[in-house]
Amino acid sequence: MPLRRLDQADFTKLAQGIARPEDVVVARDGRVFASYHHGAVAEIAPDGGFTAMGAKAGAPNGINMDAQGRIIIANFGLYDGAPGPLERFDPATGTRETLVRELDGRTLTSSNYPIIDRAGNIWCSHSTFAPTWPDALDGRADGFIYVHRPDGSSEIVARGLKFANGMALSANEDFLYCTQTSAGNVLRYPVLPGAKLGKATQYGPKLGIVFGMKINPALQLPGFITRYLGYTDGIGFDADGNLWVTLPAAHKIVAITPAGKIEIIAHDPSGKWLGSPTNISWGGPDLTDLYIGNLATPYVLKAKSPVPGMALSHQR
Repeated sequence: MPLRRLDQADFTKLAQGIARPEDVVVARDGRVFASYHHGAVAEIAPDGGFTAMGAKAGAPNGINMDAQGRIIIANFGLYDGAPGPLERFDPATGTRETLVRELDGRTLTSSNYPIIDRAGNIWCSHSTFAPTWPDALDGRADGFIYVHRPDGSSEIVARGLKFANGMALSANEDFLYCTQTSAGNVLRYPVLPGAKLGKATQYGPKLGIVFGMKINPALQLPGFITRYLGYTDGIGFDADGNLWVTLPAAHKIVAITPAGKIEIIAHDPSGKWLGSPTNISWGGPDLTDLYIGNLATPYVLKAKSPVPGMALSHQR
């Protein structure tokens, strides 16, 4: 199916009033959850309303779901000056537990996005140990990827990333992809036996300009500048093998095709309706319900996707 550009009229606003809906995950049964700054997650109802779940603790960021329907939360606690562990929340019981609190003797501060493979390994990015997240956009390479295995063991499997952020697995789970926000690109790692990673290579081109300096997040740049910014965030594969990438500073979503071509999926230079998109997720019976998490807007966007999403491990 061909990709096509989506405009404002294609989107509906859901969960209006929600706080910092960085990401969305859709269960196999169709239930929709968004990360929620004032709790753990929020369930989005079919009528567009939402119900908060869990107590506030840090800043839930990227979320995903395991085979048992529990929500895996990457807590970007650095946003609030708090720890940033990997957590698991059970919507059925309200139980929230910490899976990984520290690695190599250091307390995690900025777990960013988790992805789960069919074997039950949880791969998670950790963006930085900088004192604040804007400080980390200066190009420092202290980000990493860690894995939490079903046997309870955890370890760092890739180091030296420039603000490790969104992640995705290939359809056959041979490769793990991770964005480097302050490098403006996507890295691809071979997945090795024992839940290890091989050497990274860049996947596709650099996606725009990055400044290599601390950024003031409150700075409002004009559209003729933001359209060229390449700070990468969330990613996800569709069923045709296109890798969708959110570019929050540019208020843009693009796709890297298998041939390496860049296609614009949605773009709002003003940031008035597509305000700093951070993650893309698919759901619905045919995986054509597209959900967009947005960092700078108090709602989640939904549209009909031109191409179905690739089913995640919990959706198969």
